[in-house]
Amino acid sequence: MNKLKFLTAEQHKCWQDNGYVKLSNVFTSKEMNEICTEYNQLFEQKSQENMEALEAVWIGDDMKNLSAHRNVTVKSIHNLQMHSAVFTRVITNSNLLDALEDIMDTKDILLHHTKAHIKPPEKGAPYLMHQDYPYFPHKKHTMLAVFLHLDDTTPENGGLAIYPGSHKLGPLEARTLYDDNKDAYHYVDPDRYPLSGATPISAKKGDIIVFSYLLLHGSYLNLSDRPRRMFLIQIRAADDEPTDDVHKSPCQGLVLRGRNPYRDAGMASRFAQ
Repeated sequence: MNKLKFLTAEQHKCWQDNGYVKLSNVFTSKEMNEICTEYNQLFEQKSQENMEALEAVWIGDDMKNLSAHRNVTVKSIHNLQMHSAVFTRVITNSNLLDALEDIMDTKDILLHHTKAHIKPPEKGAPYLMHQDYPYFPHKKHTMLAVFLHLDDTTPENGGLAIYPGSHKLGPLEARTLYDDNKDAYHYVDPDRYPLSGATPISAKKGDIIVFSYLLLHGSYLNLSDRPRRMFLIQIRAADDEPTDDVHKSPCQGLVLRGRNPYRDAGMASRFAQ
């Protein structure tokens, strides 16, 4: 395929060496305003319906220690494309898909799921260092996170942190905890990979961080007077397949670009989903 169609040589090197790349100016100011307005309205509506259902703080003593035993919170909504056409347009944006095609070196790109997190001011929860791999493991490890910032973000308001190059370590042993709903939380040993030892990734509103699901990442406590809003898209190459039948989401397998030649003519995919 035509290399460097969207990314610069420096961006390609960052992706290969570090397992992530920052993209800017993918969305226009008008598009970002529309995204933020719809995002805020959706969270307001869902908060009025059932605030408790939005809670997404991790459990466990390691999480309490990272939060300095404060009463922290993160609010989350999953599968935003099922709530609003605005987010359907986000995941099918041609500029975004041009960049992802260049990063992934494939024209056949499938959706896995989407979600959004808000860390409110003064009490936004951190996240322990983890890989996304244990949540939805795939054979070829093509799974990527597309992390769209809806606010200017720094460590002070709960920004992203990574261990550059850790994607080259492959799947790491994870600690796993289950809450009362039997939802799993996976993270790596915080003594070996502390959040304090990670590299902070600051970003402007509209910036996107694309990273491998093998990259160790987490985020900081938000004690600032600013929120941290994000929208996350997980995608994979069509020729990749899950190694475990977990994490089913609406629209999983939706073709965002190219084709899915591995899907049968009937209702199912040849790859279990």
